Amino acid sequence: MSELISTQRKEALRKILSRLHAGEDPAALKDEFQDLLRDVTPLEISQIEAELVKEGVPREELMSLCDVHMALFKDSLAQGPKVPDWHPIKILLEEHEGMLGAAERIWNLARAGGKSDELPALAEKLADTESHYQREENVLFPYLERHGITEPPAIMWMEHDRIRAERKGVISLIEEGAPEKLLAVKAKGLYELFAEHFQKEGKILFPSALEVITETEWRKIRREFDEIGYTPFASKVPPAPAVDAELEAEGEAGEIRFAAGSLSPQEIEAIFDNLPVDITFIDKDDRVRYFNQAPDRIFVRSPAIVGRAVQNCHPQKSVAIVNRILDEFKAGTRDVAEFWINMGDKTVYIRYFPVRDGNGEYLGTLEVTQDITKIKSLAGEKRLLDEA
Repeated sequence: MSELISTQRKEALRKILSRLHAGEDPAALKDEFQDLLRDVTPLEISQIEAELVKEGVPREELMSLCDVHMALFKDSLAQGPKVPDWHPIKILLEEHEGMLGAAERIWNLARAGGKSDELPALAEKLADTESHYQREENVLFPYLERHGITEPPAIMWMEHDRIRAERKGVISLIEEGAPEKLLAVKAKGLYELFAEHFQKEGKILFPSALEVITETEWRKIRREFDEIGYTPFASKVPPAPAVDAELEAEGEAGEIRFAAGSLSPQEIEAIFDNLPVDITFIDKDDRVRYFNQAPDRIFVRSPAIVGRAVQNCHPQKSVAIVNRILDEFKAGTRDVAEFWINMGDKTVYIRYFPVRDGNGEYLGTLEVTQDITKIKSLAGEKRLLDEA
């Protein structure tokens, strides 16, 4: 009986959001469905958003209406998540507060006029916040997807890209010594973008995560958070409880034979991890199966992405290109896709190769990423060994 009530409730909520998207007045809908909305949960909102996307509502439209959703469900979402100090959500919330405060301080200083010695330090702190988004995109979002929470992470990632662009603009204005009026306008925009985004995460995304992710998983998430690192706004990150003992080791295994020799599993792993390139393998079903632990990895990778659909590992704007490459690899019409980009003072070379067996059967795709800055500068010959 309770399942029936839940199904009916979800269907009613879906209709409310559909009517919102059709342009109806949120205040009128709130009055009409007051009893139903009183105790709606963030998880229900997450599930309904997923259903709307399946029905054809573009994610861009859903993102633009998130603020309307928040206003409609404001009363039922009044309480934010409460978690212990070691918890990943606690750390993210602390960083939210710090980033919001930094943007507000820049805005206030710019409005006051005159140059301030504080601005460069604030800009430096904001520039060092990328790990916040990497932890969400590469660790938290994959765990949510495993539990069927797909749309809020996808929408939040789209907003992350907007934030990155606005943050970069504010930092550039400070570095260039731009006029205070212009900086004030841009800082105000960043502050408002932060405020809206952080409210959505705090009221919908994080409570949904707390409802579906287990205690053991949270400890694993925290371990993976630690590997990526934190922003200057995470003042003191307390140690987390140990992860329960896991059967991760399979014991001693025999050597694996290849056509040209044999290697132990330990040797295979060590070889891959010492390659001077980042490699990632996506299987024939488009799911990430493996990545190496290169000493100077260029792009962040977390164990949480293993088993994740590769389309969910890229910003929404890149998914069409990813799908085209995979489709052409599977069809046998393409044998390589390559790109090169500038990352600061580095030139990064990214290549994708189809992996096939001896019969030409497609097994998956290999991504190879390499810093070629030094390679580009090579000239002449070098035949002598450097001194140790």
